[in-house]
Amino acid sequence: MRPADLVGAWALAGYVEVDATGTESTGPLGEHPVGLLIYQADGHMSVSMMRTGGAGPETFMGYAGTWRLDGPRVRHAVVVSAHPNQVDTELVRDIEGSGDVVVLHGSAVVDGRAVRRKLTWRRESSA
Repeated sequence: MRPADLVGAWALAGYVEVDATGTESTGPLGEHPVGLLIYQADGHMSVSMMRTGGAGPETFMGYAGTWRLDGPRVRHAVVVSAHPNQVDTELVRDIEGSGDVVVLHGSAVVDGRAVRRKLTWRRESSA
């Protein structure tokens, strides 16, 4: 994958957690979250995601900063975030797919346990 392959706007198509056995379960933003991921050619990025259909323990996630490809990974250097502990950190996402669908895999610590998260993104049309 080349950086130019990621430039543009992407709509969240799926967000799940994956346990050690590979079993998928609902992610932290519920059954039908919405989101927008933007990668600019100049290296800036932003992502915003939210829960739909009511309240939950987490209703919004988002951050912005810069990005770069590093082999099969994309690295996000966080400048601002809804989660202050992410500011001035680098979030690394394994990336797969091409064309109009990409999948980003990341890790998080939730209640003291490591979880993998799988986010599927579809390219927004430029119409």
